Amino acid sequence: MAMVCLSDFEAYAKKYLPKIAWDFFAAGADDCSTRDENILAYKRIRFRPRMLRDVSTMDIRTKLLEAEISFPVGIAPTGFHQLAWPDGEKSTARAAKAMNTCYIASTYSTCTLEEISAAAPGGLRWFQLYIHRNRAVSQQLVQRAEALGFQALVLTVDLPYTGKRCDDVRNGFRLPPHMKLKNLEGAFEVCKMSPSFHSLHWHYGLPPNSMDPSVTWNDIYWLRSLTHLPIIIKGILTKEDAELAVRHGVQGIIVSNHGGRQLDGGPATVDALVEVVEAVQGRVEVYLDGGIRKGSDVLKALALGAKCVFIGRPALWGLAYK
Repeated sequence: MAMVCLSDFEAYAKKYLPKIAWDFFAAGADDCSTRDENILAYKRIRFRPRMLRDVSTMDIRTKLLEAEISFPVGIAPTGFHQLAWPDGEKSTARAAKAMNTCYIASTYSTCTLEEISAAAPGGLRWFQLYIHRNRAVSQQLVQRAEALGFQALVLTVDLPYTGKRCDDVRNGFRLPPHMKLKNLEGAFEVCKMSPSFHSLHWHYGLPPNSMDPSVTWNDIYWLRSLTHLPIIIKGILTKEDAELAVRHGVQGIIVSNHGGRQLDGGPATVDALVEVVEAVQGRVEVYLDGGIRKGSDVLKALALGAKCVFIGRPALWGLAYK
């Protein structure tokens, strides 16, 4: 069968990925209502089409912080790409470079930042950061990313604790033994025979309580002291937080609810976009992820004020299809 649209790749991935991997990628928090709403919200938005305009020449290039990309769709940060394809994030980086767009590499990559950089030299790459209780770990990651030529830092702010993803709990999800969170190897040395090893946090490759739930807006200043890279905040859903982000000197905002994987019952990202754009008033660039499945979805997001959108799960389906 010809692969015509993203839903074809989704069906292929669901059929051929191991169930535990598919469930991990597909997971949403609790009832998955926010995950599903991300997609459904686009279906409720209607165009007001205007006719008899000269559309013989089209140019869909755009710029992200002055870097030109060929079209306004980048690849959002997602973890564990080797669950979908052996080359993992190296393949993702190559694909993004081939399409001349932006790839945001995750802290929780199964390839190192060095491997990702070497796979696609000269590509537009940003680095997504979680802040851990061990601040030295986060500091070293930021400095490594900058030294390797990553062009921006994307701070994910909606994960002080991991959301409850029921299928992962039912499946007892954990990374296969041959797979590692390569950027964090050796960062959390604990005895794997300790009782805490088998807690639910270990299935994501990390010891319990490694994330820092005390992170606040003041930590933006700490990050800025570590790097010259522009800082983008990922996970903003309200005008109040958008205003705070601008006030704390960030260069961009990604309107995101973590693909519905963190807090169930929050707004769809495209619904939250309008108030964020209004609050920002052009002072920083605003992007969006969550629920983008068609070109018309991209257009709706752009029409409502996003500079660019990022896709997460669809890139993983592409990896599963080679």
